[in-house]
Amino acid sequence: MIKDDGIADAGERNEEARLGLASGRLNRRSFLVGSAAGLGAAGLAGCVSSDDMMRAEAAKLYGPVPNDKFAIPAVDISKVDPKYFRQKVRYASKEAPGTIIIDPGKFHLYRIEGDGMATRYGANVSRPGFLWSGEVYIGRKAEWPTWTPPREMIARQPEARKYAGGMPGGLENPLGARVLYLYKNGVYTVYTIYSTSDPETIGQGITSGCTGLLSQDMIDLYSRTPVKTKVVMLPA
Repeated sequence: MIKDDGIADAGERNEEARLGLASGRLNRRSFLVGSAAGLGAAGLAGCVSSDDMMRAEAAKLYGPVPNDKFAIPAVDISKVDPKYFRQKVRYASKEAPGTIIIDPGKFHLYRIEGDGMATRYGANVSRPGFLWSGEVYIGRKAEWPTWTPPREMIARQPEARKYAGGMPGGLENPLGARVLYLYKNGVYTVYTIYSTSDPETIGQGITSGCTGLLSQDMIDLYSRTPVKTKVVMLPA
């Protein structure tokens, strides 16, 4: 029924009266239908998926860090699978609280918290041909470290030779904001747990033996990991 300035077409009014459809009933029915539709829309608006909730929480965890030595930008969490967001999880282990366990097959790093719980971080890991396993420990740690490519890397990638004398710390430095150096029997293994600002790498095998966490995750882990902490690398 088309209306013009509130005046209905008289023929349609007469037809309604003939059928016994009083205007009051029509209005009430229209109201009820409209209300039901509105409630349905409100219900849909209130339905938030667990994935949406995880991303909302992740936006807080992975926001910018403006007050560090170099301002760290927020992570583009749309480029990270939610299963790699930092979270507390149940994790059965006989290792002491504080121990770090890296599971390259699942692209996760765990910090044992005790009572069957762990903090789980998404990680990038070694690419095929560079995978390793065993027990090591944190021999030293550094903030915004200088990066010096190992001789083996320079041999494989001659373009790295320009940094043979060391690349100063900064956002472009491959080690990022924080690094934990892995040692065995008093000797540096050349492997590290480092920070990355490239969210696309999380969940990927890309390194030559190192393990990378998002910068915000690495800052969290670094702050709770003293030198001599045990690190277990599981078989892939």
